[in-house]
Amino acid sequence: MLQISGSVQKYPARASVLAYAALIGAGAILLALPFSHHPGQTAIGWLDALFTSTSATCVTGLSVRSTEHAFSFWGQVVILGLIQIGGVGIMTLTTFVVFQFGRQASLRSRVVLSESLGADPGADFRWILRNVLLFTATAESIGALVLAVRNLFDQPLLEAVWHGIFHAISAFCNAGFALYDDNLTRYQGDPLVNLTITVLIIFGGLGFPVVLDIRRNWHGTWRERWDRWLVHTKLMLIGSGALVFGGTLLLSILEWDGVLKNMPIWQRPMVAFFHSVSARTAGFNTVDLAAMTNASLFLLILLMLVGGGACSTAGGIKVSTMMVLVCQARAAFAGQARLHLFRRTIAPQYVQRATVTAMLYVITVFAGLTVLLVVEQSHAPHLESASRFLDAFFEVASALGTVGLSMGITPYLSAGGRLVVILLMFIGRLGPISVFAALSRTEQDDRIEFPGESVLIG
Repeated sequence: MLQISGSVQKYPARASVLAYAALIGAGAILLALPFSHHPGQTAIGWLDALFTSTSATCVTGLSVRSTEHAFSFWGQVVILGLIQIGGVGIMTLTTFVVFQFGRQASLRSRVVLSESLGADPGADFRWILRNVLLFTATAESIGALVLAVRNLFDQPLLEAVWHGIFHAISAFCNAGFALYDDNLTRYQGDPLVNLTITVLIIFGGLGFPVVLDIRRNWHGTWRERWDRWLVHTKLMLIGSGALVFGGTLLLSILEWDGVLKNMPIWQRPMVAFFHSVSARTAGFNTVDLAAMTNASLFLLILLMLVGGGACSTAGGIKVSTMMVLVCQARAAFAGQARLHLFRRTIAPQYVQRATVTAMLYVITVFAGLTVLLVVEQSHAPHLESASRFLDAFFEVASALGTVGLSMGITPYLSAGGRLVVILLMFIGRLGPISVFAALSRTEQDDRIEFPGESVLIG
């Protein structure tokens, strides 16, 4: 039996698991209450409330009920609150409140917060928290203002403001929740909305360590800034740029005569760019995904699996993990014993952690896909299942990557299928390695050492 008791200082992931589970439970209770749904709509069942609460808290965006029609204004407020708390981080907000009341954060809080924000436990958390929350508030406020002004052309004042606030926070937190059943399809040709949403997604998905590093070393020339930035920041900027523009190029090529065919020439790269950014973690869409080719959908799956930055509002394996593995593979082919990047040596334990993270993530993907196929498609012969395998694969990648894109099967999942997706969203938000560490046995001092022996690899 797993022993999950033990010091939070040694196992900080346990505090995060419990905090997110408690928030999801509280959100589910609120969403199941009568004030959360429209009077004329069917009441929100407990499983649907749990699914929605998990999706919002884990900033995923998958929905089994219409956010626009099933939930009342107050239900939407609850969803937005879960998105904000889940996106910025529970420990980030609670520790900030502790500091505001003039108290010192406990050692447990500092350890958990250091893991959430990628900072040293001895760092100045007052400065870090102040800048993290200031950056979040500034980005969301500017985004909300731009979207609200844009909405005034189509909506009454209060509705325009509410929709602007909701979509700005949802975009920055990489949640993908929208107040329209067609998501953002109605803004497919609107450059202002597309640009605002994608900029918010990118800022939220880079990760707070990158933002703080850029903020701390902003003075000087571009060359001086680049030299002072951390290796992690450089890897994130290069990797994110490559994924965004590489995805845009490939989607443009693959869908030029597909879903992009009937659009004006200037609009096609914009739509491809939007989905290249959104697929990595946010989950907004401006076209019908089911109309895309299998090649494009598989590309979106790969982008979803990579995700965004560590210690960010994004999910996935993380860009920095992918970059370390790619660079390590290149170094191994070049015969280098150690990994050197930007005149710095990356310690072997970080390469090992990247390898373990990717391995656990891939294992979780295939385990989740297997269980979902057993639950949902075990009685359907392959010839009769049409594209349902790809739909299931897409759903698993979206849930574990906390993306929120779907081929439309989410509302039709059985109770068992919904529970599988709920678990994947939860694991995806915290990270497989954190969840497994939280549930692992307490560390044992194994002093036994046997004779070494080689194993054939590859």
